[in-house]
Amino acid sequence: MNYFCVKCGSQIDSKDSFCTKCGSATIIPKPNPQHNQSTSKTGKSPFWYLLPLLLGLVGGIIAYFILRNSDKQKAKRALMFGVILSIPSFVWIIFTGISGAENPFYVVASGSMSPVLSVYDVIVINGNEPFSEIVIGDIIVFDRPADHSRVIVQRVVSIIDDNPQTVRTQGDANPASIPGTDFPITSNEYIGKVAYVLPQVGYVTQLLKPPMNYVGIIMYVGMVLGILTVKHYIFKKQSLIND
Repeated sequence: MNYFCVKCGSQIDSKDSFCTKCGSATIIPKPNPQHNQSTSKTGKSPFWYLLPLLLGLVGGIIAYFILRNSDKQKAKRALMFGVILSIPSFVWIIFTGISGAENPFYVVASGSMSPVLSVYDVIVINGNEPFSEIVIGDIIVFDRPADHSRVIVQRVVSIIDDNPQTVRTQGDANPASIPGTDFPITSNEYIGKVAYVLPQVGYVTQLLKPPMNYVGIIMYVGMVLGILTVKHYIFKKQSLIND
């Protein structure tokens, strides 16, 4: 950088205290590292958080690579945001793999198995249990044999045939088995054996039904957009100050 005397205009060295031409005292302005730091780190708009919000981990990774050079801290937060939002999906994949069933969780919808199973209990099934090893007394989950139109949970009360294995089930609270609903159950209808029961956890599913699910989604999206809008306003204000 070149420096000049403010009185005579002659070029001077930054180390000189006086102008060699006219003898005037010189004041060399020093750079402000804090000012340079604040102006160089203008960052990016907080609306980049919408990527992990909409795309989960994939969006977090995209936002990270976009932001990492200009705002490393925000890039890390966006990536972490995407990881956190993807946790439920990871848990579902893990449970699916462990249980051996396409859907490891079911909510009890009737009182046919009362008092062992109550309405809104969540049952966790083991799809790795072979149907050939099912015995009388086991509680199993299966498709309705008549038309596979719905999923049923009942107790095995008898073995109808061994080759191929065919069983009859009945609800603990029901007076008798219903043909086409409780039997005959074969390996084609069998989904899995009940392994665990989570009492009354199924009440949470009521929040996922209309209209509560729509209200929840609107409130969630509105809250996120509101927070991002405020942060974006602060971001723009700081950008103007730095400029």
